[in-house]
Amino acid sequence: MLVDGKHFQSIWRDNSTGEIKIIDQRWLPHEFAIVGLNSLSEVVVSIRDMWVRGAPLIGVTAAYGMAIAMSEDSSDKNLNSARELLNSARPTAVNLTWAVKRMEDHLRPTPEAKRAVAAMKLADLMAEEDISINRLIGEHGAKIIEEIYVQKSDQSPVRILTHCNAGWLATVDIGTATAPIYVACEKNIPIEVWVDETRPRNQGAALTTWELKHNKIPHTLIVDNAGGHLMQRGLVDMCIVGSDRTTRNGDVCNKIGTYLKALAAKANEVPFYVALPSSTIDETLHDGVSEIPIEYRPMNEVTHIQGLNGNGELEKVQICPDETKAENPAFDVTPSEFITGLITENGCKFI
Repeated sequence: MLVDGKHFQSIWRDNSTGEIKIIDQRWLPHEFAIVGLNSLSEVVVSIRDMWVRGAPLIGVTAAYGMAIAMSEDSSDKNLNSARELLNSARPTAVNLTWAVKRMEDHLRPTPEAKRAVAAMKLADLMAEEDISINRLIGEHGAKIIEEIYVQKSDQSPVRILTHCNAGWLATVDIGTATAPIYVACEKNIPIEVWVDETRPRNQGAALTTWELKHNKIPHTLIVDNAGGHLMQRGLVDMCIVGSDRTTRNGDVCNKIGTYLKALAAKANEVPFYVALPSSTIDETLHDGVSEIPIEYRPMNEVTHIQGLNGNGELEKVQICPDETKAENPAFDVTPSEFITGLITENGCKFI
């Protein structure tokens, strides 16, 4: 998608040097930083410390991590080690283990001398596939947006609420939850997006607003607890969120706060959609609440907040008394009964 009129992906291989480049999302929206990943350890850190985030992007980044590992040492021992290191980086997003397994299954029977080239070729393919899949998600989702638009007697914009960032920054390009929005805008369907701030890391405030601004999509930032209020007053036509892991029966694990939005949507008869690639569906799980592992992150993400100070410098400040305990689950699970439909590259499955 666009940054100051120039097209970027969230991760790519530099054509001249072969280096894997990423947008370091820790500093957005205030600094646009591109960094190179040159070792397996750097890839693991980039996933663990959220230089990259979002299930599809984590998966592709892990694939490139496997490729970098094979360029360092293509032995079976290092293949096993790379698998374990990457799989332990973050526990919830299923695309991580899916991507690592796909790479391992491809590389295991490949002669060691050919593994480095084969690994990079497959990682490149997975990045290309992600873009194509997201475009299809966008096409299917835009049809739903268009159906809502043609039913509006005043032809006013379709007002969409989204949570966290399931945009192009969470994928290689285009996004999952934002893909239908971008495609609908390409079709000249008027859109307005309500963007949840998404505490504690504020991915909505920092990332979703940033990418919508650069792609000229009308949007308004709201505090996390405003969604239900807006729905009560008929100011939300639909919700679209992403997913980090979805069970075979449609329970959706997504950024903390998603469940509350789904409850409010159900109470106010607002359709609630989840946009995701089919690789995010974990066919081995049935009950999301009891079976999906929930990542717990450091307390200081809750007790502190990052922003620009009066001198225009990035700074973290404490927002609570010293020694305050904080609980920081990164995700919650929305049972399928609160979800209208799953939008994948294969179409929309209504639940």
